[in-house]
Amino acid sequence: MVIGPLHRLDVMLERFLPDRRLFLRSDTETRFVRLRPTTQLAAVLAFSLLVGWAAISTAILIMDSIGSGNFRAQAERDQRTYENRLNAMADERDTHAAAALAAQERFNKALAQISIMQSELLASEDRLRELEKGIDVIQNTLRTTVAERNLARSQMTELQASLEGEGASTRPASARVIEVEAALEKLTSALDKAAGERDQVIIDSEEAVALADDIIFEMELLEEENERIFQQLEKAMTVSVAPLERMFENAGMDTDRMIDQVRSGWDGQGGPIEPINPSDLEPSASTNIERANRLLEQMEQLNLYRMAAEGAPFANPLKSSYRLSSPFGYRRHPVTGGRRMHNGLDMAAGKGTDIFSTADGIVTFAGWHAGYGNYVTIQHEFGIETRYGHMSRIRVKKGQRVSRGQQIGDMGSTGQSTGTHLHYEVRVNEKPVNPMNYIEAAYNVF
Repeated sequence: MVIGPLHRLDVMLERFLPDRRLFLRSDTETRFVRLRPTTQLAAVLAFSLLVGWAAISTAILIMDSIGSGNFRAQAERDQRTYENRLNAMADERDTHAAAALAAQERFNKALAQISIMQSELLASEDRLRELEKGIDVIQNTLRTTVAERNLARSQMTELQASLEGEGASTRPASARVIEVEAALEKLTSALDKAAGERDQVIIDSEEAVALADDIIFEMELLEEENERIFQQLEKAMTVSVAPLERMFENAGMDTDRMIDQVRSGWDGQGGPIEPINPSDLEPSASTNIERANRLLEQMEQLNLYRMAAEGAPFANPLKSSYRLSSPFGYRRHPVTGGRRMHNGLDMAAGKGTDIFSTADGIVTFAGWHAGYGNYVTIQHEFGIETRYGHMSRIRVKKGQRVSRGQQIGDMGSTGQSTGTHLHYEVRVNEKPVNPMNYIEAAYNVF
């Protein structure tokens, strides 16, 4: 059943592809191979398919080369845009750092002024208490003088009555006159003394009132100065704390959980700042205790943020200039050519460029790791891990504690790599995140 159609097909094709014989001769025998029209047609079709496949493959390679050129041009444009953005962020970082340093200096000066003014306020209160005691003494003296004056008046009245009663006495008039003059002189002297003491008491009272007014005025000035200092301190703390809060928020970190974790450990950093107890101060000095305690809370928060920042990768692993050759996200794999997720950043620079740890932590791996070549992983606080791949040399070992800015290796091209670069990853609880979230967030603060 199959031979019939093939034979008819051979007859139809014989006009275009006549039957041919291919002779194969050896030393002992000669053979031939018959090439039927259908066989020749199959060979022609196979050859045409091969030529078509080669043409299509060549076209695909040419288009892929053109697309790769466009991709590289776009990557270079993105790189230039990113570098300009990094330069602008670096300028902004320097401005914020200068503002934070100025705020810190104002804060230190304000603390010194508060200490001096607190001493002056306590001295003024001591002077006021002394004046109050002096006024009490003057008032007691005035009451004693008034009592003596009243006693002298009563004695004078009694003397006059006795003189009138002795009007009919047999004593000589001259003796009575002498006694009256002596009594009057004594009375006049007592009255003059009482009047002088009264006038002095009035003068002393007026001076005490004036001095008290001066002290009250000085205390009001001190209160105004304290208010100004408190406002400066509150502004300085806001300027210092707000950028740190934004930095952690921009990095996607849970600040409440982070602060609780730092507070639970402290790790020998000095412990929490104790608030001011109102019972430890005089009642007159407890007016601004709430504001002072709020400032102390902000200082504690600033200290906690500073300690937390040391344990998170808010730094760049390269301090020298580099080119961002591949960002975080899906990309065309440079070796296999497939579309794959890129879990980190590729930073290209010269071979041997120093690579630094981006936060305090402990080295959990240091050695050769499959496609990453020479590879280092560092465990930090808050479940954060950083990874560094393709290094030419490793300068740390497993279990070693490292600090931010410490060199951990040199840049190279080991493992699956098409050129010298650093592969840098940040993982939170084993989940890869974009390292630029931390690097860009830190540009606003450090």
